Amino acid sequence: MDLLTVKIEKPEEMNFILGQSHFIKTIEDIHEAIVTTNPAMNFGLAFCEASQQALVRYSGNDEALTELAKKNAMLLAAGHCFIIFMENGFPVNILNTIKNVPEVVRIFCATANPVEVIIAETGQGRAILGVVDGIKTQGIETEQDIGNRKEFLRKIGYKF
Repeated sequence: MDLLTVKIEKPEEMNFILGQSHFIKTIEDIHEAIVTTNPAMNFGLAFCEASQQALVRYSGNDEALTELAKKNAMLLAAGHCFIIFMENGFPVNILNTIKNVPEVVRIFCATANPVEVIIAETGQGRAILGVVDGIKTQGIETEQDIGNRKEFLRKIGYKF
């Protein structure tokens, strides 16, 4: 077995969700879940099929985001993983909906941070073992940091 890391390639501030599913209809079901939950969200979605033709299946409503999803899915090439890139929304807007899609097994991350995906490769194929999401923790927040956090959440409309 070989251990690899694959860096997710994306614009610095772009949010994405990386997860695992188990069936080819994942593409249609996640697409429908996103547009039903947040019709204004632009997204691209790709899914690594793990049997038969082992193709990257894809969908989306934004060509550039769909191309980005396809590119990263090919870099990962890990069985039954899916990746969603988004604009005009955040993972928190659709995360519970995605988790409730019957085929979805797990979510590895939902972030705009730089991410490295830890991959195991065997003679049979590839699997995602986990992710490195962002950077190493630098310390504990101060009272000023708490105030800044609360102010930021209100500024972007997540708290009142």
